[in-house]
Amino acid sequence: MLFSSLSFLYLFLPLVLVVYYLVPGRLKNFILLAFSLLFYYAGEQKLVLLLLLSAVVDYGCSLGIERFRSKPGMPRLFLGLSLLINLSLLGYFKYIDLVIRSVNAILSTQIDLLKVALPIGISFYTFQTMSYTFDVYRGDVKAERNFLDFFTYVSLFPQLIAGPIVRYKTVAVELKERTFDLAAFGSGISRFCIGLGKKILIANTLAGACKVYGDMADKTALITWVYAIAFSLQIYFDFSGYSDMAIGLGKLFGFSFPENFHYPYIAKSATEFWRRWHMTLGVWFRDYVYIPMGGNRVPALRFVLNILVVWALTGLWHGAEYNFVLWGVYYGLILLLEKFLLKTPLEKGRVLPHLYLLFLTLVGFILFDAPSVGEAVRTFGRLFGIGTVFTNPISTYYARSYAFVIALAAILATPLARTLCLSAVKHRIGERLRTVLEPAACLLILIVSTAYLVDGSYNPFMYFRF
Repeated sequence: MLFSSLSFLYLFLPLVLVVYYLVPGRLKNFILLAFSLLFYYAGEQKLVLLLLLSAVVDYGCSLGIERFRSKPGMPRLFLGLSLLINLSLLGYFKYIDLVIRSVNAILSTQIDLLKVALPIGISFYTFQTMSYTFDVYRGDVKAERNFLDFFTYVSLFPQLIAGPIVRYKTVAVELKERTFDLAAFGSGISRFCIGLGKKILIANTLAGACKVYGDMADKTALITWVYAIAFSLQIYFDFSGYSDMAIGLGKLFGFSFPENFHYPYIAKSATEFWRRWHMTLGVWFRDYVYIPMGGNRVPALRFVLNILVVWALTGLWHGAEYNFVLWGVYYGLILLLEKFLLKTPLEKGRVLPHLYLLFLTLVGFILFDAPSVGEAVRTFGRLFGIGTVFTNPISTYYARSYAFVIALAAILATPLARTLCLSAVKHRIGERLRTVLEPAACLLILIVSTAYLVDGSYNPFMYFRF
């Protein structure tokens, strides 16, 4: 079930809100858990048991860590057991076919692929539950003894399938006690509607441009540029829109989820870009992989190794294909280049650093989206007219057709629109009028988005495959 679906918007969400606010406080976590499992079961059926298994493993291992903390080696044993089981499950369901293909390629064998179905959101909830066990091991949080509360944390439907990756200590207090806050509830509705608009009205329209490119037999340089720019914007609005909806939904139930995006395309370097893009994943790898490996407090060669390992794993987290690993290494190499050679020029520059960053991300997302490394190379070539012509009538037609939405998306990917709105509220519109205009704007977004969904518009969600 997608947040951007009619069944969620007009059946599931109203029902869970009504029931949640009708029951007394002691039953609210039970209601959230029940509806979260129903939400996941609607898409995955029996694979909901995998979610339960992941929760049981980390719940039990964390209790073991705390119970035997004074016994040498025991906390590490329980932590290792948690990592072994979680990574084995993730490895089997997500990476087993990649392993088989690699073995076949290296040893010239013909082992059949298992074609295991990838559980929705497994990368997100596995990392989330492992972060909890890590934090208990480090003594950052106390092990949760109430399994219902812990399972509610693991399975919360607002962030279950696509993040943000929420650490237990972020919501530990809210899991125990939440009070209704009308201002937060209204803010949650606004945030959800903004995310819905980003997903339905912008990302889905840009997805249409990418689909046109994919279906086109004669791919010209012009349509390749249209695709590359459209995809870079689509993935931003798709994922940040979903994160906005998740954060908004969290507010409706009294939770404060961490931000996941902060205008990444205004960055002046890849280093800054990744501080603004999918921030909860970056923090996860920093705290649980990079720093334990020594971070930057190691000799230069070890630092280089740390960066490359972390970014290869980041790429692998995104998908079980070699192009994802190369995509991660690509960014690892760029970050090293910026660290050792480009830091000062990028900090002092004004326009060129932004253009540099935009081109790097465009190239990176071509590699990210390619079905194979070979196709990525061919797409790079087409950007510069290698093996193709600059344009033809069909390419020109589609470039003109999507020019407006691409330009609009590019503007909305910056803080400009938000700054202008806040300025208007402060100096012209006034706070009282804002209380009328904001709900009206949210209602308009909801109505137009609903119309798109009723019309059966193209409605993919890219991060389902992760």
